[in-house]
Amino acid sequence: MSGGPAGRRGPGEQRKGSGESWGSVRPFSIKTKLGALVVTSVLITTGLSMIAVQTQTELRFITVFSMIATLLITQFVAHSLTAPLDEMNAVARSISHGDYTRRVRENRRDELGDLAETINRMADDLEAQEQQRKELVANVSHELRTPIAGLRAVLENIVDGVSPADPETMRTALKQTERLGRLVETLLDLSRLDNGVVPLKTRRFEVWPYLSGVLKEANMVASSRAGMASGSGSHTRTDVHLHLDVSPPELTANADPERIHQVVANLIDNAVKHSPPHGRVTVKARRGALPDSLELEVLDEGPGIPRSEWHRVFERFNRGAVNRPHGPGSDGGTGLGLAIARWAVDLHGGRIGVAESDRGCRILVTLPGLTSLPS
Repeated sequence: MSGGPAGRRGPGEQRKGSGESWGSVRPFSIKTKLGALVVTSVLITTGLSMIAVQTQTELRFITVFSMIATLLITQFVAHSLTAPLDEMNAVARSISHGDYTRRVRENRRDELGDLAETINRMADDLEAQEQQRKELVANVSHELRTPIAGLRAVLENIVDGVSPADPETMRTALKQTERLGRLVETLLDLSRLDNGVVPLKTRRFEVWPYLSGVLKEANMVASSRAGMASGSGSHTRTDVHLHLDVSPPELTANADPERIHQVVANLIDNAVKHSPPHGRVTVKARRGALPDSLELEVLDEGPGIPRSEWHRVFERFNRGAVNRPHGPGSDGGTGLGLAIARWAVDLHGGRIGVAESDRGCRILVTLPGLTSLPS
């Protein structure tokens, strides 16, 4: 769900800003109102002068009447311009104090109306960022609390003499430490996501051996952690079978292997967590429609994702409508895995999304060809 900098202009906009022609002036713009004010003042002064000549009224009376009429009209126009500025100033002051709920009324069709719309959009963005910050603190605090509490309990038992420092006890402490490490790695990925584009180290590689290694690593990690509580970086279930389907077998791709590893690993992790007991997760790779492009699919046999949730699947901290995992030793995670996968795909200029499937959830990733990769 997600724009470019608001201040960036195209060539056409730059030419427009440097010198607008009269034909491009909007009928309700401030320039038009000020021009109308000058014209009206001149007409009033000219009309009163003609009346003075015809009625032989003294010039000083005409001058006074002309000044009063001009000041009244100027006051009316000035109030229509300064009143919204005062409102915008009040809203901007509230935003600077942390109140993102106030908005400027958008009931004008001039430059001040455009400014009001920009301020409201800025307030919406700041409010959304503040909400994401609060969710980040809440989610990270929740995810860190469990391994820290478990590690502390193990160490306290050793210090108090309740448990001996035998290999089994130390193995439990090591598992909690590993879980903390995975959470920190997830936060580092999130930091890279926020800091913008990461340079891609693209190279050509064979898809079958590469994905085979990714699946083998996922199985090894799951087997080594099968006895511990679920972590947030890799799945811990061993009852789910991972299947690889690459066609043709000699298929190659040009991409950053490290980033593609993030994509596939996070998609597998998500699919395994929501698979039924003894379920099957299939990773497919095919040539894309464009020359040298690649399509990856990760398909599970879980309950799937409701269509109404498809647009929110890759949002941060979103755990979907199906919050509860469907296998032993699984939880919902941090809700960052799919967001990181989308970030890695976006770096390649590709697309990722939920696709139609008769059963379970099907995530489709499309990577561009060699000539389409961003420089």
